[in-house]
Amino acid sequence: MIYCKLILSVAAVLLGLAIATPAHAQPAEPTPLFASDEPIRISIRGDLSRLARSSGASPGTLTVMGDAPETHSIQLSPRGVSRRRREICTFPPLRVELPSRPESGLFEGQRRLKLVTHCRRQSSHQQYVLLEYTAYRLFNTMTSRGFRVRLAEIDYYRNDDDEPSYTRVGFFIEDVDDAAARNGMVEVERGDFPTNWLNQEDTARVALFQYMVGNLDWAVQAGPPGEDCCHNTRPIGATENATSNLTPMPYDFDQTGLVFAPYSAPPAQIRVSSVRTRVYRGFCSHNAQTRAIAAEVLAARSQYEAVIASIPNLPERRRSRAQSYLADFFDDIATPEDVEDNLIDECS
Repeated sequence: MIYCKLILSVAAVLLGLAIATPAHAQPAEPTPLFASDEPIRISIRGDLSRLARSSGASPGTLTVMGDAPETHSIQLSPRGVSRRRREICTFPPLRVELPSRPESGLFEGQRRLKLVTHCRRQSSHQQYVLLEYTAYRLFNTMTSRGFRVRLAEIDYYRNDDDEPSYTRVGFFIEDVDDAAARNGMVEVERGDFPTNWLNQEDTARVALFQYMVGNLDWAVQAGPPGEDCCHNTRPIGATENATSNLTPMPYDFDQTGLVFAPYSAPPAQIRVSSVRTRVYRGFCSHNAQTRAIAAEVLAARSQYEAVIASIPNLPERRRSRAQSYLADFFDDIATPEDVEDNLIDECS
């Protein structure tokens, strides 16, 4: 009888723990939109002129084409900072909101999505979109703890037009809550926080990746003056109030050396003349992790080269230039001595 009571007591405790464990503690499957890297074909219909000149939202529709078509009412609004300036871009990045979260189809579960678009109408500007997409794919190769992306060929229609005004490439970025849930975590929303709250391995990986793609414009535990944390990264953790083992997830790579957009420029506080010049910005306290991750990445070099080789419709001249830029990175970590000279000696 005592033994039975003990079993029941243990079972009750385990059941209580199971109930107390939040649903996000278990990794979730990716949503359908981000379960594949296969490019999709969609159309977006709306007031395209208003999007280019206004900061407000406007109604539109999004249609998925192919074997399983679906159409959704959406709200479109411009987003971003530099790419919303008319002297830089004539068409802004978009935020796509689905007022009724779809319960099935490719966009099942989606509510608010970032859509990276062409900066200017010229077809040559599509290469910059494809290269920024490449940066996300390179980080996805390095770790699952990052934003997934989905490439799309987009027909843009003005309201009531029968033919598209133009067709351009773009890509959707996974919502931060979905990316966190996929890793059994949640977003941590807070102001600046100390470095020792960060997961050392994950943060060292981010710093190495940013060096790989030539990104100078980021911070993992602080934001610019007057803004919340963090700059071009989003922290996730075990709970929304976590103060340890936070993982930074990077985004926004248009001003990297890999992309080398026409408007890209180094931040004022970093004294280099071009974003193509790499600067290691990792923390010295993470040097042991950096050495280990650099060795792992070097051993998987062919996987990163394969990502660039797989990007569809990237002009071969730009593909070759991207491969050459990546090769320079691998030269910088080719030996333990190179890692010390190019990364460890430059840590902060």
